[in-house]
Amino acid sequence: MNRARTQIAKKVGAIVTDVKNVIIWGNHSDTQVPDVEFATITHNDQTTPVTECADEKWIAEEFVQTVKYRGKAIIEARGLSSALSAATAIKDCLHDWVFGTPKDEFVSMAVCSEGQYGIQKGIFFSFPCVCKNGEYEIVSVLQLNEKTVQLLKASEKEEAGIV
Repeated sequence: MNRARTQIAKKVGAIVTDVKNVIIWGNHSDTQVPDVEFATITHNDQTTPVTECADEKWIAEEFVQTVKYRGKAIIEARGLSSALSAATAIKDCLHDWVFGTPKDEFVSMAVCSEGQYGIQKGIFFSFPCVCKNGEYEIVSVLQLNEKTVQLLKASEKEEAGIV
């Protein structure tokens, strides 16, 4: 999610904290699903959907590929692990979980599925979540397009070991 927010901010000339509600569905592999369908950028008290700020081709191609393979790119460039990136993501997730997410914002968290969005119960899968008082809740009311549903199913199959 941090990688995705950074890429969007760079593309549109915003700061990372202005980018909200980016979703990373699935697991941490090349079947993960970076999704900006519900993402927004807030600047000067004006909120705009990311899909209106960045062109569809960039989102579908460069953005998705950069987010999916950024860890690999760091390892190749540095010759070292991208563990600091993972540690930062863990810290940010724990912060949101303990201190809560701001009103009308959600974050991506890998949690145990209870069947939301048709994902098999009992597997760990990244979903959009809201947090409050040390508890998380999966945002389960988003209307997904057919392409996203298909991509989620591919990630689910990999995570469930049925590929």
